[in-house]
Amino acid sequence: MPVTTNVFEPEVHHMVLETVFRGVEHPLSTPSAPIHQYRGIKYATLPARFRQSKLFTSYPPLVDASKFGPICPQVKNMNSFEEALFSLNEDDIPQQILKHNEFECLNLNITCPSGLNAQSRLPVMVWVHGGDDRGHGSSWVYDGGALVGKSILVGKPVILVTFNFRIGLFGFAAGPQLREDGQESVGNYGLRDQRTLLEWLHNYITDFGGDPSNITLFGQSSGAFDIVCHLLSTLNEARPLFHRAIIQSAVFDYNIPDVASAGCQLSRLMSTMHLSTISQLRAIDADQLVKFGRSMRAVDDGVFFRHDWKDFLSPEDSHKSHHHSLNLVVPKALSALRSHSHTPKPNASSSSTPGGARSSIFQPLLIGDCASDSMLWSTPISYWSSAAAARRIKAVCQSLSKTNTLFHTYDISSYTADEEIAEHILELVNDARIAWPTDCFAQNARREGGGVWRYVFDQEGPWSCIPHHAADLMYLFDNVPLPESSTRSIAGSSLQDSLSGEAEMFPDSFTFEDDDDEDIKYSPIVRDDDAMSSDDGGWGVPSVASWSYSRVRDTMQEQWINFAYGEAPFSEDKVFVFGPEGETGERSQSIFEGRRRRTLWKKALEPLGMQVVHKMGVELSRGPPLRG
Repeated sequence: MPVTTNVFEPEVHHMVLETVFRGVEHPLSTPSAPIHQYRGIKYATLPARFRQSKLFTSYPPLVDASKFGPICPQVKNMNSFEEALFSLNEDDIPQQILKHNEFECLNLNITCPSGLNAQSRLPVMVWVHGGDDRGHGSSWVYDGGALVGKSILVGKPVILVTFNFRIGLFGFAAGPQLREDGQESVGNYGLRDQRTLLEWLHNYITDFGGDPSNITLFGQSSGAFDIVCHLLSTLNEARPLFHRAIIQSAVFDYNIPDVASAGCQLSRLMSTMHLSTISQLRAIDADQLVKFGRSMRAVDDGVFFRHDWKDFLSPEDSHKSHHHSLNLVVPKALSALRSHSHTPKPNASSSSTPGGARSSIFQPLLIGDCASDSMLWSTPISYWSSAAAARRIKAVCQSLSKTNTLFHTYDISSYTADEEIAEHILELVNDARIAWPTDCFAQNARREGGGVWRYVFDQEGPWSCIPHHAADLMYLFDNVPLPESSTRSIAGSSLQDSLSGEAEMFPDSFTFEDDDDEDIKYSPIVRDDDAMSSDDGGWGVPSVASWSYSRVRDTMQEQWINFAYGEAPFSEDKVFVFGPEGETGERSQSIFEGRRRRTLWKKALEPLGMQVVHKMGVELSRGPPLRG
């Protein structure tokens, strides 16, 4: 007789949507921490390419939520930025085969404890993925099983939501030629998809056991900056749909184009594709568009962003005279939101009104960065020569005295040895694109009375032993296979070598295939104490010690969970450190000067201003112009 296997299929009977969502038991589910997952739930529809998404509410009586849904079209057969940065061997990367479909990519995944109902009202953590024009919310890297499991074990269960939205050209094309009749707004389709996702959660997460009045947005890299955009949006002023935010190594964009400038860029792109009308652009196959739009992000259309949004990205001294005239009264919608949410309580150092209520225009923030975030751009930066880099910096700065100060501060000159210049440019780009803007935004948010908790992540990545961009994700989500020993072979041990394979972003030809196999094959993840210890003294780079990994992982997960519960994760007047070598804990603000270059920012970057510094950082991170 054939052997039958009983596979448990959890279900959510959704009263409001009048349907049943049938999910799966998560592979990490245990009797002490039972976890369910509902995958590929459609949250929005698209009427057409380059149109705003619409909330989806009409489901069949039974919804199969056992498989991940399609993702936004992107270049195929290419590792994600995270996978490249992690320096994993190919055999250690779990294989995912997902459909690419522009019009069916707006779907979400819910990972939650079992046994929930509409009365459970658990905090909801919503992850906004990064990756710019590649990546997706269904990535194995951000699977919520381990984090939800930890929340159960520490007695503070949460629901974790990941989701897909439009990216690249599909999500951020803009221009007057795309403006819809009767609408002022244009572009920012990916950002508005995210807002639609929040609308769906606000309306329908209750029957999954979540609390729509207790939602925490968290994200990294371009996803973290998307959260910054939402914080600075007019919609967040009028009707906020999330209650706190965690911003991890945001890649800030100060020089956001207006609609006219974005339209010129779109016209040049269409000319490259030999297209003359928007109708032709809308009709072309999606697989022909994935290689374009890499540099397309948010646009200032005069509608999405509040009028003073740039003030919050600039150094505080540059707009002191302006912020005294700002109205510091909390918008009514945000005030009402806070009065019904579990907002972190201010400590004695926090600003407050005489009545005890917080005077803030922002939701509470937990914000920080990694020590070596600029490793994200290490490959293009490695191509700079000293002479070429010095010329480029001079051309951007347009000031001899300010340029000389910058050169002296970062030890850059045309006489610097070419084999050493990349290290100095990495430091400058790290400060220009992530570290300094992060500090400016944090200080400005605190200036307006917002609860702001500052951290620095200096813990080494388990494979590369560098606190690189996205290293924090390895600890937070705890999904990355760890080294089986503390040595690695010379081949593949270099982070830059790992990224160099990603330098050719756009192959000459593309294939577009739909594969019905959507299963993920998880590699075994090393967790035992001996796995990261070294028995041989061979040629290799020592990996992170097991106790060090576990300590940073557990501390980071618990801090993020506490914040989602509305608790102050640590003293607001302190800095929390993760690493190096397993160090964790609150430290005084004075330690920040030793961990980041704040004194140098004031000396070399502030005189140039954020606009010039951002332009310089972007141009340096792209590498020197290619010669034909």
